[in-house]
Amino acid sequence: MSVCLIGLGANISPRRKTLDQAVAHLRQHPRLRITAVSRWYRSEAVGGPAGQPPFLNGAALAETDLPPHEVLELLLSLEQQLGRRRGERWAPRRLDLDLLLYDRLQLDTPSLVLPHPRMAWRPFVLQPAAEIAPDMLHPPTGWTIRRLLDHLNEAFPYVAIAGAIGAGKTSLARAMAQAVPARLIAEDPDSELLGGFYADPSSRGWETELQFLQHRVELLAPEAVTSGEPRPVVSDFWFDQSAAFARAWLAPERYEAFAQRWLDARQRVMRPKLLVLLDLPGDVLAERVRRRGRAYEQRLTVEQLDRIGRFVVEQTADSHEGPLLRLGLEDADRADAEAIAAVEAMEGPCVAV
Repeated sequence: MSVCLIGLGANISPRRKTLDQAVAHLRQHPRLRITAVSRWYRSEAVGGPAGQPPFLNGAALAETDLPPHEVLELLLSLEQQLGRRRGERWAPRRLDLDLLLYDRLQLDTPSLVLPHPRMAWRPFVLQPAAEIAPDMLHPPTGWTIRRLLDHLNEAFPYVAIAGAIGAGKTSLARAMAQAVPARLIAEDPDSELLGGFYADPSSRGWETELQFLQHRVELLAPEAVTSGEPRPVVSDFWFDQSAAFARAWLAPERYEAFAQRWLDARQRVMRPKLLVLLDLPGDVLAERVRRRGRAYEQRLTVEQLDRIGRFVVEQTADSHEGPLLRLGLEDADRADAEAIAAVEAMEGPCVAV
């Protein structure tokens, strides 16, 4: 038998009655044994149309011999049976049933992604889940549900944006800073330095990458990040992307020396509570670079941009700890909304009722 974690939510009245009915139906299924159900938790709606009523959310733990896609089909069928009609994304919902975890399975298909791709930074998911399954593992982070919840409750609200050149890191960070609102930490690229670097990266790469590394240490020192008003902070770069960019430009022996300096330096910077990764293909990056018209960037090729992007993605797997919001080409038109909703959810209160 496999163990699965199911999230339940509703913000159209009668919320509690609908959720109780959903649990009762799940208990009646012959191939699904509910072993625990959390209390209901109240939280404000995030994303979607303004003015929505608050949600009630909970979680259920179940044992089943159904494969994950059949569990999903069961949940979708039950939603429809109890009155849900799908329309606008993040609109009010009579019932929302999500398959959050299925053992330690990681799956990415058009119809089902496991673990649920947004559960790791949502208190309204983690609070009830931690009540009934605190030791259940979230495979992408390697953390338990309890540790994810503790991270949300204790980590400073700092969000970093990662991605290749042209991914849109600065525009996204600015949009988030205005909407949340948050304090923006932005790099100020030296066009003269970058112009010389792009003209001759083989001879100027070492010096340039060290300058960027030192500048990022200064910007992301804990005292620099937490100074000022007590509000969230967003940076238009991620400290660990220093290693990814250096890997793209430096010869192997030079990179090994740089990597050691980077490892030493990363002990002195603030780690993000949430990392937002903009993962776009090289041809899209190249078109964006061309449109923004910085003369020193026009030397960059599709292959170079694609390689840098691939190294940044690999760096997130190698060195990032904690929740990760990965936005690809299919998310390009809603990246701002996705990232803003993630921060609002991460900081929103969730109270048992």
